[in-house]
Amino acid sequence: MLSSPDLSFSQNLPLVVFNQLGELLQQMAQSVENSVLVLTEAVLARIIISEEWQGQRFTLVVSDQFSALLLGTCEQGSRGAGEAEEQGNRGAGGEFITQHSPLSTSYAPISTSLTFSSEAIASFVGKLKDLFASDSDTRHNLEFYSQIVRPNDATLQSQFTLLLLEYLLPHKNQAVTEALSANQGENFCQAIEIALQKQISQEKLLNQVTTQIRKSLDLPVIMATAIAQVRDFLKLDRLVIYKFEGSRVNTQNLTLNQQNHSQPSIQDWYKYGGCIVYEAKATDAISSVLDYSETNCFTRNSACWDKYRQGFTLVVEDVEKTYALEECLLNFLRTNHVRAKLVAPIIFEEKLWGLLIAHQCESPRQWNENERNLLTSIAEQLAIAIHQSELMRSLTQEKQTLEQRVLERTMALRDALLAAEAASRLRNEFLATISHELLTPLTYVIGMSSTLLRWPIGELSQRQRDYLQTIHDSGEHLLEMINDILDLSQIEAGKTALNINEFSLAQMAENAIAILRDKATNEQVNLKLDLQIDPKRDRFSADAERIEQILWNLLTNAIKFTPEDGSVTLRIWVEDHTAVFQVEDTGIGIAEEQLPLMFEKFQQLDTPYRRRYEGTGLGLALTKQLVELHRGRIEVESTVGIGSIFTVWIPTRSAKVLSTES
Repeated sequence: MLSSPDLSFSQNLPLVVFNQLGELLQQMAQSVENSVLVLTEAVLARIIISEEWQGQRFTLVVSDQFSALLLGTCEQGSRGAGEAEEQGNRGAGGEFITQHSPLSTSYAPISTSLTFSSEAIASFVGKLKDLFASDSDTRHNLEFYSQIVRPNDATLQSQFTLLLLEYLLPHKNQAVTEALSANQGENFCQAIEIALQKQISQEKLLNQVTTQIRKSLDLPVIMATAIAQVRDFLKLDRLVIYKFEGSRVNTQNLTLNQQNHSQPSIQDWYKYGGCIVYEAKATDAISSVLDYSETNCFTRNSACWDKYRQGFTLVVEDVEKTYALEECLLNFLRTNHVRAKLVAPIIFEEKLWGLLIAHQCESPRQWNENERNLLTSIAEQLAIAIHQSELMRSLTQEKQTLEQRVLERTMALRDALLAAEAASRLRNEFLATISHELLTPLTYVIGMSSTLLRWPIGELSQRQRDYLQTIHDSGEHLLEMINDILDLSQIEAGKTALNINEFSLAQMAENAIAILRDKATNEQVNLKLDLQIDPKRDRFSADAERIEQILWNLLTNAIKFTPEDGSVTLRIWVEDHTAVFQVEDTGIGIAEEQLPLMFEKFQQLDTPYRRRYEGTGLGLALTKQLVELHRGRIEVESTVGIGSIFTVWIPTRSAKVLSTES
C-alpha cells in the first residue's frame, strides 16, 4: 500500500526544530533496506551556486521505499551571525552535529516545507542535477535516483510519523518545547500532535483495508468490511457504494426491495445508470438507500460524470446550497435524508466503475482534507480489489474453458481412436474371412491344373500345356498373396504366436539359397551366400519358420528387382546374442523420398519399372511385422541405379511360445 502525503506542510519553524527534523529524516534513511540517497546543502560547498540557492537549507532522502524533502529558507533578517554560527554546526560530510545554539540564533525562524510528494522530490533532484553540469558521475547518480522515486511505503511512512511524535511532543523533547515556548508555539505543537494522531489512525485503517484485500478474494466481503470500517472511523451517518451500468465485476450482493414497487428491477437499473449495492449505517434509525437507483435526475448526461471519470472528488457541505438550482436532485436527496456528501470515484481499468459516497444525514458538514484523502485512498484500494477479483474471475473462466476444451478434445480423440480401431478390426476380419473363403476354390484350381499337367492319358498340345501352366502359376501367385494377407491380419489382430525353437543358422541360409537357386537362374541373377558365422555360435533360438519367411521375402524381392547379370548376396553373422541377416542386391535401387513407404502395406515403387514388376506390396510390410514380432528391427540403405541393402537384427529368444498379445 502506498501512503498519502498528508504529513506535508509549510510553516515557519525555529532553526533548532528544522535541524531536528533533518536529523529525523537521516535517521529514517537508516531504516531503508534498499539503496538510499541522503543529501544536505553541504554538497553545494564545492560548486558555484546562483543567488536563489544561497541561504537554502535542505535534507533530501531518496529511495524506492521512502523519500522526503525538507526545505528551508532563512528570512533576510535572520541571516548573518545566526546563519554563520549554524554553518559551524555542520560537519565536513554535511551531517548535523547536535549542539544547542544560543536562543537568539537557534530559535531564529526559518521558512520550512516538508513534502513526501514523489513529483516534487523528483523535480528537486532534477534541479540539483543541473547544478552539476560539469560532473558527469554526479549527474548520472542523481539521474538514477530521480527515476526511482515512488510514493512512500505505508509501513515506513507510519514509522516516520511515530518518530515525529517522539521528537515533537512536549513531554518527549525538552529542546523543542523550549523553542516552541519561546516562539509562542504551543498551539502549533498541539495541532501537530492532533494531526499526527489522526494520520496514524488513518494509516492503520488503510493497512487494515489493504490486509483484507490481500487475505481475501471475496469482493463482497472486502467491500462490506471496508465501508463499515471507514464509516466508523469518519463518524459518518451513512457510507454507500454506487455501481454503474456496464461494470463487469459482479458484486453478488444486489438485493432489491421487492415490496417497493417504485424501484426498478436489477435489469431496469442497468438501463437507467446504476444502483447502490453496499451500505453501512451508523444506526438503524437512519433510513436505508440500499438498491436505490435515481432514474430521472442523475443520468449519464449529468455534468459531474466527466469530473468523476477524470478522478475528481466531489465535496458537498450542504446540499441545500449546492443544489439550490436543481430542484429534482435536491428533492431526491431530501427524500433520502442526505444533507452533506463526499463522493470519491472508483476507477477500474481507466473506466468509471462506481462511486464511494459518504452521507451526513441531518446537518451540513465541513469535509476536511484528511477526510477527502482517506475516502480517495479507500476508493483506490477498492479499485485494486475489483481488479484482483476480475483477474481471478477471468482466470477461473479461462481454466474452465480450457478444461472443457481438453475434455472435448480428449473425447473426440477417444472416439476417433475407437472408430479407427473398429475400422481396422473390421478390415482385418473382412480380409481374413475373404482369404479363407478363397483358399478352398484356389486349392482346387492349383490341384486340378497340376493334375492335368501330369495327365497320363493322351498327350497335351503345347498350347494346352501353356494354358494349364499359366493357370497353375497364377493360382500359386494368388495363394502366396492370400497367405500374406492372412499373416498380416493375424499379426495386427494380435493373434500370431511365435514357436521358439533352436536351429542352425547356416543350414537355414543354405536351404533358402537352394530353394531360390532355380528362380535366380531363370532371372539370370547370380545368387550368393556369405556365411560369417563361427561354427560354435551357429545354434540360434527363434521361430525358424518365420525366419525362413523373412529370408524368403527379402531374397525374392531382391531377385525380382535385380536386372540380368546382377547379383544378390545373403550375409549372416552374429553380434552378441543377436543374429544379423543382410540381403544386398545390385538392382534398380530406391529413391530417398520413397524409403519411408517401403514397409507400408499395398505400396510399390512409383517408378517407370512399376508395371514391369508384379507384386501387391505386402511382402516387405509382412517382413517388418515378423521382424518386430521377434522384437527385432529392419533397416534399408539404397541408391538409385546401384542397389539396395536390407539388414535385419533378430535377438535370440528363450525356447517358449510367444504371441503378439504378450
